[in-house]
Amino acid sequence: MARIKTSFFCTECGHEASGWLGRCPGCGAWNTLVEEKKTAKNIAGGGSWVSAQTKDPVPARLADVTATTAGRLSSGIGEFDRVLGGGFVRGSLVLIGGDPGIGKSTLLLQVFGHMSTSKKILYVTGEESPQQVKIRADRLGLGDSRRGHLLAATGFSVIEQVLLRDKPDLAIIDSIQTLFVEELNAAPGSVSQVREATAGLLRLAKEQNIIIVLVGHVTKDGAIAGPRVLEHMVDTVLYFESTKHLQLRLLRAVKNRFGATDELGVFEMSQQGLIEVENASLALLEGRPLQVPGSVVTACMEGTRALLVEIQALLVESAYGSPQRMAQGVDRNRVTMLLAVLDKLFRFGLNNMDTYVNVVGGLRITEPSADLAIAGAIVSSLKNKPLRDNCLLLGEIGLSGEIRSVSLAERRINEAARLGFGNFILPGSCRTALAKTQLPDSCQLYYVDRLSEALDIIFD
Repeated sequence: MARIKTSFFCTECGHEASGWLGRCPGCGAWNTLVEEKKTAKNIAGGGSWVSAQTKDPVPARLADVTATTAGRLSSGIGEFDRVLGGGFVRGSLVLIGGDPGIGKSTLLLQVFGHMSTSKKILYVTGEESPQQVKIRADRLGLGDSRRGHLLAATGFSVIEQVLLRDKPDLAIIDSIQTLFVEELNAAPGSVSQVREATAGLLRLAKEQNIIIVLVGHVTKDGAIAGPRVLEHMVDTVLYFESTKHLQLRLLRAVKNRFGATDELGVFEMSQQGLIEVENASLALLEGRPLQVPGSVVTACMEGTRALLVEIQALLVESAYGSPQRMAQGVDRNRVTMLLAVLDKLFRFGLNNMDTYVNVVGGLRITEPSADLAIAGAIVSSLKNKPLRDNCLLLGEIGLSGEIRSVSLAERRINEAARLGFGNFILPGSCRTALAKTQLPDSCQLYYVDRLSEALDIIFD
């Protein structure tokens, strides 16, 4: 009989301790250690997927290692392939997380429908019955998938047996929190169960060259539930997000061993499932009020894609001794810094004004290229005067009021010109980068080096 031992695991980082502690030594979180009983035998992970390949391991020279040149497998959804870096890599382990009901299962079921026409796909459902999955597939109009198979199972040994026997090109596990390793006494979804099941799937993916996609639940803080080591074990981590006011779904990669992590996939939720949004800028600017004080458009980069977003600002006299500073979609500290620069240079008296800044559509801008747009929206609201028509602002603002350069200015300008913008206020350092850019004759480029120059041009 296997020996049973008791351990304590941190629910935040997965740190293991022999006894209960008030504070986790691994991540410093308080009251996160939970007790779990497990057997000393670890069968799911097999110790290491590498050790299973040879009994007498000998280091190999890197020059002697042969790497496959087979191309990536397309998911059949262009936006999904963009985030993955061009498609699935064979033998990779992908983790996708998101809020409940956001569309994780819908997206993967659509991938199942597209790829099963030419590849061997296995969909493992641990939360729904095959009949329920079939009802959802019919609603999505996926049709008859000859090479797609469903498996209703939560036991790791059953899933392992099917993967070793059928060797599918892609296996979708929905979800990792429902899986359990029979040799462990802990409940499904616990730290030890999630860790051991993921280790076993990692071994299968590498040994059998199978693409495995895991669906992960998230906590109330938005992080993927389970031990933090889970995200370190997989090759790719994707987060599915939703905008607050639109029916848009955003797919981001926060970790990708086979591609960039700054790409963004945009989808729209409909009765027929998730629809790719190729013109995301137009969707984000839909319904934008024209010639309204406090409204400014800027361009931000999401990977290789330029997105036009609207930034709004509202300034009102403060009714309290300390003025309010609220920001949605941008860093509040960045807004406070820009207010200090404006007050220092122009003495607007912003210390007596409540300031509210919002990025319309629920997006979050982290790059400093939106500084000039934020400052323009603040001054526009303060003066109650709209900016010049069809105007786009780009530039980072320094503490002395200088306008610094932005990256990939050409892509931003071309995207804005395609949507009909004709006036562009840009840093003077972008002049060389845009010298050879072909723009319509109606487009006017205004290069500025100081914040004072930009404010003189912003208003007619």
